[in-house]
Amino acid sequence: MRICVCGAQVPFVSGGAELHMQNLVKAFTEAGHDAELVRIPTAWDAERALEAAFAWRLVPIDADLVVATNFPAYFVRHPRKVVWLFHQHRAAYDGADTEWSDYGLDARSHELQRTLVDWDIRVLREAERRYATSGVVADRLLRYNGLGAKPLYHPPPLADRLHAATSEDYVFCPTRLAANKRPDLLVRAMADVQGGTRARIAGSGDLEPDLRGLVDDLGLEGKVELLGFVPDLTLIEEYARCLAVVYAPFDEDYGYVTLQAFLASKPVITSKDSGGVLEWVEDGKTGIVTDGSPEQIGAAIDELAGQPDLARRMGAAGRDSVKKLDWASVVQELLYGTAPGGGS
Repeated sequence: MRICVCGAQVPFVSGGAELHMQNLVKAFTEAGHDAELVRIPTAWDAERALEAAFAWRLVPIDADLVVATNFPAYFVRHPRKVVWLFHQHRAAYDGADTEWSDYGLDARSHELQRTLVDWDIRVLREAERRYATSGVVADRLLRYNGLGAKPLYHPPPLADRLHAATSEDYVFCPTRLAANKRPDLLVRAMADVQGGTRARIAGSGDLEPDLRGLVDDLGLEGKVELLGFVPDLTLIEEYARCLAVVYAPFDEDYGYVTLQAFLASKPVITSKDSGGVLEWVEDGKTGIVTDGSPEQIGAAIDELAGQPDLARRMGAAGRDSVKKLDWASVVQELLYGTAPGGGS
């Protein structure tokens, strides 16, 4: 079968969505199909968000099947369109009137939101079947657009290379340094950590200068280390050697970090409002779910540092919970599954 995977492209930006698309194309190819990744440049600001959506309506896609992923790629027209929804344009939905959105409560924002919601419903109804990367994404689609989707889970990048090693006295947080990822929570939590545990944060983003300033302001030099972008080999080793992973984003769509931590047999400390992360982290079994305050995150770090056997048991339970995820099942479901679609 000839399959086109369709996705958004923001020039000079790469992250989990891009890896997801690449791995999906690879999975289709390994299953014996001819697969291509098709992307169109996209701008996220409110005044230009629909321009790429228009472009997708005009692009001819000659393939047996298209799998559309995120906004605005699901605007693509094709007689056999399957949507595997990574996310919609969250800035106009649940993110409206937050610090990371340019949609506010003014009349212009409301007009743009109403237009986007109406168009999303129309083009998503075209799908032969609809899937979502998590229950959280499926719930948002139902809540805002009245459309059903079947959660379809998949392995994270590096799944076959992640492993455990002897734990050292530090917690690890690999993430994009952006407001909705909330890396500052870990920095602030380290001011409340009573023991000698350190924190290592890997990733780059707009918040990096602010985080470095926060480390200085709180006197955490030597206790918190900002590693910047790290290559895969370093990332694998950081997962392997840490005591636990701290990952507390706001309402995460899926959360590769959680799955990667579990595959490295590490527990995850998170927050009760971290969205898709909570589909995997079971409080007291595979990690610790806090109220999201620096004080509780700091206390959770101290708890695991003081009970390394508990951390190991949680990490092992986490690994057991994700070890059966595989791409072959994803491919089979996308090609022949029974998810809702066709207007429902």
